Amino acid sequence: MPTTLSPSDALIVVDVQNDFCAGGALAVPEANPILPELNRWIESAERGGAVIVASRDWHPPDHMSFRERGGPWPPHCIQDTEGAAFHSGLRLPPGAVVLSKGTDPERETYSAFDGTGLTERLHAAGVRRVWVGGLALDYCVKATVLDARREEFETHLIEPATRPVEAKAGDGDRALEAMRIAGAIIEHP
Repeated sequence: MPTTLSPSDALIVVDVQNDFCAGGALAVPEANPILPELNRWIESAERGGAVIVASRDWHPPDHMSFRERGGPWPPHCIQDTEGAAFHSGLRLPPGAVVLSKGTDPERETYSAFDGTGLTERLHAAGVRRVWVGGLALDYCVKATVLDARREEFETHLIEPATRPVEAKAGDGDRALEAMRIAGAIIEHP
């Protein structure tokens, strides 16, 4: 059951987009089962008056992370495509802050904090704690959690609300360990 969130909290939902879910261009294994868990946290955040942030990859068609340009990934989350849309099962409220990242074709961006103004926005709202879930644990979620710690937010990873892509076996476990070492609190089921 989600913790009761307050106005000094933020819930950061990372990249729950069609291309990262079942059938998508870069589907994360078992991604879809995180949706009910994330929706419970969104409801808790709404009830408590917490800031709700949803990040999204928003790549131009020629992004440097794509294999055609020598990157590691197939084309995914291309701006204004169905693959870049938030999953229809994710119940984001109308007031959620939507942050686009990965918009520069010459720069890879994993963290929801990278170039989005999120730190300033959260400080202006009086946020002291952040709660993070979404996709994928071993890339964008990990980068977001590590940046939240660097920005000195008390940072909680909602482990049941995330899944790893596991490009290399063990990436998920290594990501959890890196977050623990950085001082993140891992919230277990």
